[in-house]
Amino acid sequence: MGSAAIRVGTSGWTYPEWRGDFYPARLAQRRELEHLAGRLATVEVNGSFHGDRSPRDYRSWADRTPEGFVLAVKGPRSVTHVRALRDVEDALDAFYASGPEELGPKLGPVLWQLPPALPFDARLADFLALLPEGRHAVEPRHPSFADPAFRALLERHNAALVLADTAGEFPVFDHRTADFHYVRLHGERQLYRGSYPEESLKRWADRVSAFEGDTYVYFDNTMEGAAPHNAEALATLLNTTPPWAAESAEPTLF
Repeated sequence: MGSAAIRVGTSGWTYPEWRGDFYPARLAQRRELEHLAGRLATVEVNGSFHGDRSPRDYRSWADRTPEGFVLAVKGPRSVTHVRALRDVEDALDAFYASGPEELGPKLGPVLWQLPPALPFDARLADFLALLPEGRHAVEPRHPSFADPAFRALLERHNAALVLADTAGEFPVFDHRTADFHYVRLHGERQLYRGSYPEESLKRWADRVSAFEGDTYVYFDNTMEGAAPHNAEALATLLNTTPPWAAESAEPTLF
């Protein structure tokens, strides 16, 4: 997909609402990742937010997806929400020991979504200093992160400030701080629900196409099944549908 690419996908892939719609009714649940990876270029691993997975899981995901597919990995809530970025060395060690590196060249950015109550303060500098080399994206939800000092901190670490559409629930931070971009579309009118209309997708396509460097876009309006359809539509508008996608291909059901 080139040295600089726009990859469009979804936040997670295991949702009952998608079965019988995006996923064929008779598709075995264990085949859902393969089905999604046959039609999109990337996906966020959301299960890692709720608890550490295993190296076997990551190896399986790498083996079951096409060459060129990318999996972003969401950092664990034990770091961001439970410990609120304080005293997280052990939790970070456990997360990285759980196997993200097993994805090899399919490993995309690691996403750190911060809770709405967490403000910008000195702990952010300490946290970023602990992170290993690689691409990291930070999604804050507290208005204090509008501080230019936060943007400067991300720039020093080449960490992306997530551009998030949250149906007006949280502040929008729209600044380039890294050599790549990370966009999360949680819902236009309601968090995690509803479909983006064609006019909105066209606006996002225009916006994203103007970015420089690699760009990752994830639809998180997952709860009513619109996310994968919106992702396919945006990829089409951007002319970035992955080369391995073939809508006419029959999925392996079992």
